[in-house]
Amino acid sequence: VQLAESGGGLVQPGGSLRLSCAASEFTISTYCMTWVRQAPGKGLEWVSSFYNGRAYYADSVKGRFTASTDNVKNTLYLQMYSLKPEDTAVYHCAATRFYYIDFRSLRDAQYSGPGTQVTVSS
Repeated sequence: VQLAESGGGLVQPGGSLRLSCAASEFTISTYCMTWVRQAPGKGLEWVSSFYNGRAYYADSVKGRFTASTDNVKNTLYLQMYSLKPEDTAVYHCAATRFYYIDFRSLRDAQYSGPGTQVTVSS
């Protein structure tokens, strides 16, 4: 397994979660690391990318989500605050050699994980 997400779960609207994406067999600092999500019945939606020390965010999550990395642990994180029901989705992390956000499929990435479910509901 090269990418493995964790940290998903059920949370009430307005709550917080932190997702983790642990990488093995490659070094995340040499890749663009991205979070994408897929809601039921919908396609992939780009959420955030972390590349060359800088984080980028979709407008739908800007100001609420924060991406970061721990290069010692070779892990990508996504801290999510003020969660909304529309954030409900399976969240996947993905690695590409360069900055890339136009995901149509997880096959667009060199590496991707199986995903972790985030459900925001009261």
